[in-house]
Amino acid sequence: MEDVKLQILRAAGPIFAERGYQDSTVREICKAAGVNGAAINYYFGDKERLYVESVKLAGQQQIERFPLPTRPPDVSAETRLYDFIHTLLTRLLDGDQPWQARLMMREILRPTSACGELVEAYMRPHFEILLQVLGELVAPGTSAAQLRRVGFSVVGQCLHYRVAGSVISMLTPAEERESCFSKNQVANHIWRFTLAALRNAGGADPPGQRGLRPRTRTNSRSTTIPD
Repeated sequence: MEDVKLQILRAAGPIFAERGYQDSTVREICKAAGVNGAAINYYFGDKERLYVESVKLAGQQQIERFPLPTRPPDVSAETRLYDFIHTLLTRLLDGDQPWQARLMMREILRPTSACGELVEAYMRPHFEILLQVLGELVAPGTSAAQLRRVGFSVVGQCLHYRVAGSVISMLTPAEERESCFSKNQVANHIWRFTLAALRNAGGADPPGQRGLRPRTRTNSRSTTIPD
């Protein structure tokens, strides 16, 4: 029974990724899955639930395909921040453009009823990991709202290279596109940019606001990030 359900999801995912929820039909999904129309109702109830489960499967499989590296407990927060940025960019910029990445991006840009479940099952747990790492790099007393804004800035930088990839290519001289914008180089830039912002957050603040204060790190393994 589970095999048939997964068979339907694997057929539905690429179709939803290509056409979106509204323009995909149960008939074509059943044809691609090799099942009859009653199977959708039996396993999922309706097309909307099938779509939600397809989006959740996409998130799960992206995590499994590109997991965060496993590090020793005492590895530096700086290194773990780089791991997060590099992994997120890999998920976003994977050259194979699997249906999972395309379906998730479609849901992010044009959210449906599936978006809430995608956030809770896939995005929030990873965002909490990012906030935990960033929390080790800022001063005690930094508010949760400030920390979230920093986290959104990190994610936003990564997402920009996926959403605006065509514009970035147009704005970049041809000779720089491959030599300066590889995934590793972009990850290294976002990592260094973020750390520099945290280290220099002690400048003048807007009236009535307290800025981030970088935390002095001690007793941590040295950070080694490839160029």
